[in-house]
Amino acid sequence: MKKMGRIIGFLQIIRPLNCLMMGFAVIVGASLVSTLNFTMNLLFGFVTSFALTAASMVMNDYYDREIDCINEPNRPIPRGDVSPKQALIFALVLSIIGFVAALKTNLPSFVLAIAALVISIAYISVVKGTGLPGNFLVSVTVVMPFVYGGLAVGQVETSTLLFVIIVFFSNTGREITKGIVDVEGDRLHNIKTVAVIYGERTAAVVAAIFSLFSVSLSPLPWLWGLVSDLFLPLIIITDLGLIVSAILLLSNYSRKNAKKIKNLSLAWFITGLLAFMLGTF
Repeated sequence: MKKMGRIIGFLQIIRPLNCLMMGFAVIVGASLVSTLNFTMNLLFGFVTSFALTAASMVMNDYYDREIDCINEPNRPIPRGDVSPKQALIFALVLSIIGFVAALKTNLPSFVLAIAALVISIAYISVVKGTGLPGNFLVSVTVVMPFVYGGLAVGQVETSTLLFVIIVFFSNTGREITKGIVDVEGDRLHNIKTVAVIYGERTAAVVAAIFSLFSVSLSPLPWLWGLVSDLFLPLIIITDLGLIVSAILLLSNYSRKNAKKIKNLSLAWFITGLLAFMLGTF
């Protein structure tokens, strides 16, 4: 049973859904600039994004292990399934896998992969306590796989950059919502999130503003002729989901509800990714 708990712990600590989404983001980034052909470069790009995202998640849990004893005591390190030393070794192995895959893609991709991990480490170890600037830095790392996808197939175009802006604002809204979820532990450890400094209600308002701003930008790719009509059905679902989530958060900004909204937003990110991918056909 203890061995099984450890295996589950190592799986949980990387947050597989987040890793899959970031791997898939590389494919979406490639589809935005060229006809999608599943080449080895694209496979290596997926592996790079998945592995480096996983490494970042593990390092985040390592640095947050004391805060998580308050905010998320059921995470693998606080509950004892993964030791801090094991987490560091695991993060190192994942980073090596990501860098090897990036090097096999091409040189620009390798450089971007290094930059992405450096930014992630800077956020986790230094910038996280700054609140909103830290939220922005997380969003930068989240949009990098889309640029990486373009580099993997040799180009980055307007459609990629517009998508990056939309995702940046949407993810920033989610990060601020996460601050509401973690407010108790963050306050004790002097993490200056919007929720800690200005209160949960203000954080809910700011999170909603960022989410709704991303919604307001979402029609532009279709209006500018960058995507086909296939883009519309799923982006409408995504926008409606984000709007409803914002309204629900504003009406109830408790920790429990903010956690539901934070988790639900992943579903809207997935439909948004699919919308852009379908829009390339």
